[in-house]
Amino acid sequence: MEEKDIAARLERIEHVTAALAEERRKDRDEYKTLWRETQRHIDELAIETRIAIGHLTKQLQQYQEQTEHRFQQYADAGKASEERIARLTGSIGEPIRHLPRPPQ
Repeated sequence: MEEKDIAARLERIEHVTAALAEERRKDRDEYKTLWRETQRHIDELAIETRIAIGHLTKQLQQYQEQTEHRFQQYADAGKASEERIARLTGSIGEPIRHLPRPPQ
């Protein structure tokens, strides 16, 4: 091979190598940008998720308090009904005690 051919081939190799290196640099920059955007999205989603969980937790606490309040109302109503029934049965028994005893 002649020196001209060798020099031309080396020049082409250098040109291709430089193009590959530039392409690799661009890819690396693009990957870094994509990674940063992905991290930003992940961080945003994490914040939104925490906020949503906080809201749901508050709602659940409110529902629990409402449920406990209703159970207490039902328990109070049940106690009042029991007391009323006890008074009624007691008042029904009173006249029966005053009836004459049947003969034996």
